[in-house]
Amino acid sequence: MASTDAISPSTLASAAPRGHRSAILASFLGWTLDAFDFFLVVFALTAIAKEFHKTDAQLALTIAITLAFRPVGAFIFGLMADRYGRKLPLMIDLVFFSIVEVLSGFAPNYTTFLILRALFGIGMGGEWGVGASLAMEKAPSGRRGVLSGLLQEGYAAGYLLAAVCYFFVFPRWGWRPMFFIGGLPALLALFVRYRVEESEVWQRTRHKDWSSLGRGIASHWKLFLYITLRNHYQATARAPTIEVMRLSGVIENDIAVSDSGR
Repeated sequence: MASTDAISPSTLASAAPRGHRSAILASFLGWTLDAFDFFLVVFALTAIAKEFHKTDAQLALTIAITLAFRPVGAFIFGLMADRYGRKLPLMIDLVFFSIVEVLSGFAPNYTTFLILRALFGIGMGGEWGVGASLAMEKAPSGRRGVLSGLLQEGYAAGYLLAAVCYFFVFPRWGWRPMFFIGGLPALLALFVRYRVEESEVWQRTRHKDWSSLGRGIASHWKLFLYITLRNHYQATARAPTIEVMRLSGVIENDIAVSDSGR
């Protein structure tokens, strides 16, 4: 009786979609830089609140607003990704949330800052959905479990980078330059433009117009509603993060350096 030959690693590699490494790297970096921009507010919360003459609780509302608007971004950019492909919406999203982050550093008052953080939430929600779709559609099928876990680690990496930025930048120049640095993810759009190839899955299943896309969503409306509500719950459930961090001593309520003339 003949035995079944095992699939060699070279065969698996050849079966992998073309350009999957660049797509996975772009998605990982996008999520890392997205989290970096988000956590800058967490670290600088007390200093920002003091400059805007607000309490920490009032400033923490901007974090909750960011998280609450993530499903909006996922919906908008998700529709764009299904209609126009994964690359273009991802590039637009990277530039969008980078611009919003820089503008946050120029915010003259609390209301403006609050609005900008809501817009950032839209960009943050859009990046993960589109980036993860592109990465997983390009990744070798046998490695998607491991690679999806790797992508999630981008969030932790972004937190670490935000901590490093806070440590070196904030004591010398305050919180606003931190947000200017947060505009760097826009450069990642160039990498996506020139090094990342479009998803073959999308090319095979693309909708010719908005009407056909709408019919496709309508035919799976129960699944669509479930995913929307689930993602919204996951986003808003993270809203108390700042208070938990304060209670655990990760972030000090009073930062001496912020008292020196800022």
